[in-house]
Amino acid sequence: MPDTRDTTHPDATFRISRTVDAPLEMVWRAYTEQEPLMAWFGPKGFSMPHSRYDFRPGGEFHYCLRTPTGFEMWGKWVFVDIVAPTTLSMIISFSDAQGGLTRHPMSAAWPLKTFSTTTFADVGGKTQITIVWEPYQSTADEIFAFQSGHASMAQGCNGTFEQLDEYLAGLPRP
Repeated sequence: MPDTRDTTHPDATFRISRTVDAPLEMVWRAYTEQEPLMAWFGPKGFSMPHSRYDFRPGGEFHYCLRTPTGFEMWGKWVFVDIVAPTTLSMIISFSDAQGGLTRHPMSAAWPLKTFSTTTFADVGGKTQITIVWEPYQSTADEIFAFQSGHASMAQGCNGTFEQLDEYLAGLPRP
């Protein structure tokens, strides 16, 4: 897949890190296996009633997140690079139930595609997760919308990290 990321707008790149209290292999499985992802991925209070998962470069994770009020948002990851257990890169999009790309349900200017790389590092038995996320094949207006969304993205990522923390805390330790 050709690299068409827009590197001319470095301020548009979103970065966030979190260290979780679990070993690297456990965190890698939570991120890369379907059942764990369905258990923790998404904002607090959301459920994931549907997902289709094909974990390989070019494969997809197509999922539905349902709010406590019943509103559904569909998303899709297309895996680009997988280097177990340290790196996971993907193209992220909103989608419809059939897997077609759609616009963000609350931001018509949001990029149709974004590119995200998540890295995992062992830090003394804990795992540091770092996400670098940027617009992909985007217009200037989409890049601006993405950049303007950094604060809400941080809030969403931190809430999802909290879900991951709770999930990992409930797992048996080796």
